[in-house]
Amino acid sequence: MLTDQYTTPQQVLAIYAHPDDAEFFAGGTIARWASEGANIILVLVTSGDKGSGDRDLTWQQLREIREAETRAAAAQLGISKVIFMRWRDGELMPSMAMRRAFVRFIRLYRPDAVLSSDPSTRWRDDRRLNHPDHWIVASEVMSAVYPAARDHLNFPELLYDEGLEPHITPFLYMSLSRQPNLRIITTDFQAQKLRALAEHRSQVGDDLARLQERLARYADEELSSTSNTPQFAEYFRLISLD
Repeated sequence: MLTDQYTTPQQVLAIYAHPDDAEFFAGGTIARWASEGANIILVLVTSGDKGSGDRDLTWQQLREIREAETRAAAAQLGISKVIFMRWRDGELMPSMAMRRAFVRFIRLYRPDAVLSSDPSTRWRDDRRLNHPDHWIVASEVMSAVYPAARDHLNFPELLYDEGLEPHITPFLYMSLSRQPNLRIITTDFQAQKLRALAEHRSQVGDDLARLQERLARYADEELSSTSNTPQFAEYFRLISLD
């Protein structure tokens, strides 16, 4: 059942594969939560070092560009900290190393909400495949949230060598879900989302009007039907684990 009811988390750990994923998938929600007092930490597994058609750029140069754009976008949304893992774009595979890294972040920052994608989403319609990095990261995030971060015998060196106690994350928010159960209204934060995405010039270009038109196509039909202006929302599969 779809609902608009939820409690704003106060400590959020967002984990995504690439620069601009958080902004496209949940930018309005992140801006809203930040305005409501949430401390939001963004972890990017890759720095998007392959997604370009510019043959004059090396992957090292592209990584530097994308990371600078991400920092600027994070400032627009109110994200307090960005962590770049710098794993190679397009080369991610499910692994215990990735799961361990996510467990470490969870135990270190002790979020009351983890934000990522829905690992079951491999395609979104008849014309779009979901990037494999998205669902690979999402799958390991899910496994890290439960049960690995909870049980001290998973990666015990994190406890005994670093003093990182197990942690139960109460809520997992999964964007890009084909079975959402939560709608977060983001109309008042659409301008912030647009400004954040505009910082990713190497991916969206310099035409702000075109980007705005692109986002406008995703106005929420139900909300907009009762308003004179376009209304926006973001949808999630919310899993409660407390």
